[in-house]
Amino acid sequence: MKRRTVSAGQLEEFLESAGQAERPEPSASPATAPRGALPTEFEFRLPRGYVDDDGNLHRDGAMRLATARDELRPQIDMRVKENPAYLSVVLLSQVITRLGGISDVHAGVVERMYATDVAFLQDFYRRLNSEGHTLAAVTCPLCDGSFEVDLSGGRLGES
Repeated sequence: MKRRTVSAGQLEEFLESAGQAERPEPSASPATAPRGALPTEFEFRLPRGYVDDDGNLHRDGAMRLATARDELRPQIDMRVKENPAYLSVVLLSQVITRLGGISDVHAGVVERMYATDVAFLQDFYRRLNSEGHTLAAVTCPLCDGSFEVDLSGGRLGES
């Protein structure tokens, strides 16, 4: 199986040449950063979305890169000491900079998200911070061709 890396400008052309008529729904893109600067904030779209107390659906958000302090701070949080599974809730609440119209994303917001969305955010966090890159290996369902998509290079499906 041959792998190749496809840049943001090439993916649409690649998909058209493979015969795909529809573009997938966008779900991740970098926030605007000056040319040549290290992007530190990345936009995403939740699979289901967060529903607030007023019944408003929030799907689009942004997550910033984690710092060492972000990863150390939850270790002294009493909620994490009592329940280590709470670590991801505290960590995500520190690095999500906005979610729809919500600019103060705290642990209570993350707690009330659907499990699907939390799993998506955990994976997104891992790709941004642990792997050192935002590349994802994908296989085209039409031609079985394998290639890599840079999740930070543009909206997912257009990377």
